[in-house]
Amino acid sequence: MPKQVFAELIDKKEINKEIYKFGVKADEIVNIAKPGNFIEIRVSDGTDPFLRRPISIYNLDKENGILEFIFQVKGKGTKILSTKKIGEKIDIIGPLGFGTFNFDKYSNIAIIGGGIGIFPLYELSKEAIAQEKRVSAYLGFRNRELVMLEEEFSNVTSKLKICTDDGSYGEKGFAIDLLAKDIEQEKYECIYACGPTPMLRTVKKYADENNINCQVSLEEKMGCGLGVCLGCAVKTAKSSKEAPEYFHVCKGGPVFNSKDVDF
Repeated sequence: MPKQVFAELIDKKEINKEIYKFGVKADEIVNIAKPGNFIEIRVSDGTDPFLRRPISIYNLDKENGILEFIFQVKGKGTKILSTKKIGEKIDIIGPLGFGTFNFDKYSNIAIIGGGIGIFPLYELSKEAIAQEKRVSAYLGFRNRELVMLEEEFSNVTSKLKICTDDGSYGEKGFAIDLLAKDIEQEKYECIYACGPTPMLRTVKKYADENNINCQVSLEEKMGCGLGVCLGCAVKTAKSSKEAPEYFHVCKGGPVFNSKDVDF
């Protein structure tokens, strides 16, 4: 059951241009959250903006009850959020999402992320490593200036590879290309992906062609985060023109089996 908490902001860092990492004291959420969950944040005490902002969970420090999330300033709401100061209370509802990353039955997994889509993959990788899984990470960015969290991911993976579209850092190309080079040798049991829709579409196709299990975390615009407004609908793989079927990302996800999603 999601909790509403007024969490104290105890850590704030700008990790890249207009990309912030916040750490808040939120024991009630941290104690029950799982990799893949997200939170909804009220950014203003007034009604403008009216809707909360959905943000994925980056890290759960269960020992200290600290929840970390990372967001990019994209509009009015996230701009207001970025101005919060240490010691302020932030109105948060979470954990949200019934579809979370499931890795218990796998021992050798790959995670693949693009851009800001890498954030929810960190807690997954950290928990999998803690359970003595082998975790290989493939992270892609547009250029060197946008590369983030390399050291953090290196600490929670068995192998980390980074690429950039223009070759300015790491290998040149896309994350799926790096994964493809290792697939025969590594024999991954499951792929976990988060990032732009074109990337997820490519990862799903690759997983299907190679008969590998795949779970994807979808990023859709959300209003309520509770399945009431129905604004985050995505087509299911069973959907047709005559009989359309939809998931709602906030309620059914945000993590889905890639075979169930129509990209």
